[in-house]
Amino acid sequence: MNIDHNFEVRLEWSGNLGEGTTSYRGYSRHNEITAVGKHPIDGSSARVFHGSADRWNPEELLIAALSQCHMLSYLHVAVSRGIVVTAYHDEVSGTMKQTDNGGGHFTSVTLRPVVTIAAGSVEDAMDAHAEASQKCFIASSVNFPVLHQPRIIVEAPAGE
Repeated sequence: MNIDHNFEVRLEWSGNLGEGTTSYRGYSRHNEITAVGKHPIDGSSARVFHGSADRWNPEELLIAALSQCHMLSYLHVAVSRGIVVTAYHDEVSGTMKQTDNGGGHFTSVTLRPVVTIAAGSVEDAMDAHAEASQKCFIASSVNFPVLHQPRIIVEAPAGE
């Protein structure tokens, strides 16, 4: 089954400080990402690239997309395997290498999901991460390794 899905966002730069891009430090990296019916995301570049630390940067958005996609794929896999997930959180890190030509690329991202389950085996819950990784559209679209260091917690039955 090959089905195309299209997604649209709008990006608007709001960083013209009156002189446009007449110099590298003469403009702000502020921008706003919007999509129909959604709250806007305040964006900038990473602080190291003269951006604002209090706004989302593209690198953070990329690793957040990988984490969110894996979680959503994992929850789908869990349902199909009879694993009852009651909590999920992830601490994600990514490494980007800046190159001599001013560009760069990610070399890896590591997801560290902590999943609490109320039903299903720990072994199956761990194995479900591999299947979720294969089903994640974002992880399947990047050209660097997306590593996983999952942990499973078994929820104690009520009253214990």
